[in-house]
Amino acid sequence: MQTPPQRLTLSTVFLLTVPPLLWAGNAVVGRLVRELVSPLTLNFVRWVIAFALLLPLAWAVLRPASPMWAHWKRYALLGLLGIGSYNAFQYLALQTSTPINVTLVGSSVPLWMLATGAIFFGARIGAREIAGSLLSMLGVLLVLCRGEWRQLLGLQLVPGDLYMILGTIAWAFYSWTLARTREPQAVRQDWAAFLMAQMVFGLAWSGVFAAGEWTLTDAYLVPGWPLFAALAFIGIGPAVLAYRCWGSGVQRAGPQAASFFMNLTPLFAALLSAAFLREPPHWYHGAAFALIVGGIVVSSRR
Repeated sequence: MQTPPQRLTLSTVFLLTVPPLLWAGNAVVGRLVRELVSPLTLNFVRWVIAFALLLPLAWAVLRPASPMWAHWKRYALLGLLGIGSYNAFQYLALQTSTPINVTLVGSSVPLWMLATGAIFFGARIGAREIAGSLLSMLGVLLVLCRGEWRQLLGLQLVPGDLYMILGTIAWAFYSWTLARTREPQAVRQDWAAFLMAQMVFGLAWSGVFAAGEWTLTDAYLVPGWPLFAALAFIGIGPAVLAYRCWGSGVQRAGPQAASFFMNLTPLFAALLSAAFLREPPHWYHGAAFALIVGGIVVSSRR
């Protein structure tokens, strides 16, 4: 029997606040090191570190007798869409776009979730969901046109905006695949095993993409303590610790209540960008944040 969601206690709020803070930090750090390491290589090294950290906790899932291998196609797809694609698109986006823009566009995931569900998974969309999606889409458009609606007539997106849109679509497919299929209980009940089952295949996809980057482009990696410190942070914090806190928080509060904490990510990104990148937020960032959150609130009400 599934445990009903509990009231939001201080400890639960803490668990659900840590992940968006770390994910915002991931965007800021990715922007900081864009001249030290190429994006697909950064994604690969990040997950190599996370894999090494997780291995002592979830090594059993890699055994030949593990139930994961009977569902390898599912985990290979999840690894491609989540670890392999979404994170790679995010680091690609940060080459030419700011962390505030990237996280705000990433907050449009509910919009793409509705569209993906309706087109590819047969989900029904009600009037509230449509209204909420329109509000969220207005917020995304406000970011893309930098607060000048007239620019939409001749809108020219920077590559980072397009990459992040592709990343959110990949995450929507990842989420629907996760929701519509089931993994073995032995894997689902253990957060480390569940993450490792995806990571082992996602790491392979990331390695293939990084190899292609070094083969086809002018890939680069500049060793030194700034890069090592950045890799340590994104390998430990956003890749492992955030997933652990998020899983515990969702179990306590339920996915619907927890989903609203995701919208703290662009807020934290704005604060961290102003502190470390000297990229202060503009008025349209606040307006877009309000529209996106408002859209999610409208679509989630019953």
